[in-house]
Amino acid sequence: MKKIALALIVVVVALIAAAAVMSQDDLTSYEPIENVQLGPRPFYLANDVDDEELREQLLACADGPFSVSQFSIGHRGAPMQFPEHTVESYVAAAQMGAGILECDVTFTQDRELVCRHAQCDLHTTTNILAIPELAAKCSQPFTPAVIDPETGEVLEPASARCCTSDITLEEFRMLEGKMDAFNPAGTTVEAYMDGTANWRTDLYAQSGTLMTHAESIELFAALGVGMTPELKSPQVEMPFEGDYTQEDYAQQLIDEYVAAGIDPSSVWAQSFNLDDVLYWVENAPEFGEQAVFLESRYDDGSFAADSQVEPSLQEIADMGVNIIAPPLWYLLTLDENNEIVPSEYATASTAAGMDIITWTIERSGTLADGGGWYYQTTTPVIDNSGDMMETLHVLAQDVGIIGIFSDWPATTTYYANCFGF
Repeated sequence: MKKIALALIVVVVALIAAAAVMSQDDLTSYEPIENVQLGPRPFYLANDVDDEELREQLLACADGPFSVSQFSIGHRGAPMQFPEHTVESYVAAAQMGAGILECDVTFTQDRELVCRHAQCDLHTTTNILAIPELAAKCSQPFTPAVIDPETGEVLEPASARCCTSDITLEEFRMLEGKMDAFNPAGTTVEAYMDGTANWRTDLYAQSGTLMTHAESIELFAALGVGMTPELKSPQVEMPFEGDYTQEDYAQQLIDEYVAAGIDPSSVWAQSFNLDDVLYWVENAPEFGEQAVFLESRYDDGSFAADSQVEPSLQEIADMGVNIIAPPLWYLLTLDENNEIVPSEYATASTAAGMDIITWTIERSGTLADGGGWYYQTTTPVIDNSGDMMETLHVLAQDVGIIGIFSDWPATTTYYANCFGF
């Protein structure tokens, strides 16, 4: 009996290993989306628009047909309801008509590129803390919250810090994606991992399949969509281990597209680090042509046309940067009639000759409370979910954006098809 049991264990392990290999081979079995599926949300949002003319325009498109649009960019896939940067999230975004998908790129301990929003977010986006042998490798182990036994007040929040650079690629493959969240009042690992916002869901978060950057390229190519990798800022000292430089990192990202035979016109490499973008412009000009500078220099809202922040938008354009991507609130303001209009930043970007992509829609819940961070320059007029469509309309028609990141691409696909993008 023991021999039979041992044989069964060997067979089961072999089947699991074979399934893991098969799951990678299956990436090429996906095909471009022919029948875009939007679900009910875009129609709900259209019905909630206050402006009667825009509402009627949107509802007139309800019968479609709907097709894939590069105006609609899947931000980490479709993370409003699927674990970000997973096969499941990316496929869902493609099914909703996203014409471009994003893999945020960071690296493992053995310098393999993987899709994660930040180098040190594994404790909130994966199940690493539930795997003891991997949790032991985290930069900062899980520390439970300290709770006042009488009042229930959180005296010290729970914490952890787990980085891709703490583990190898082989170990990374042991992880499963979960909704990006944590519970600061958690006194156990299970409680800490259970923090999904009430306007999101864990319904599709049972087994998120993580990906390397190279695998994302393979999947996106099979789905027939564009690719926008973001080179994430390292959260470890660079050069990593003394000899892996920022330039090596930036070049490795490009090398994986070249190795896969991807046409540079299908790639929009992006970074918040202007030096990364300029590296691509100078050293990989075929990819640098569409390299995207992610703007974040005016977080205090201080931008004005005569801003002294250097380099200026015109100077950035003169360096060869053709696309700039600020958060959506940079691009909007309110006029004297409390109407949403393009901001000085939007006007200056256009005057500099750069195309504009913006981020991120469908990341702020119901908008009933003013919309939060992404709507901070238009908060006084944001009070219902339909205001998302009104914001999108100004961005598309008046600012002239060429694309927008969305946590639920059905919304942006619906708008793009309705207005001919």
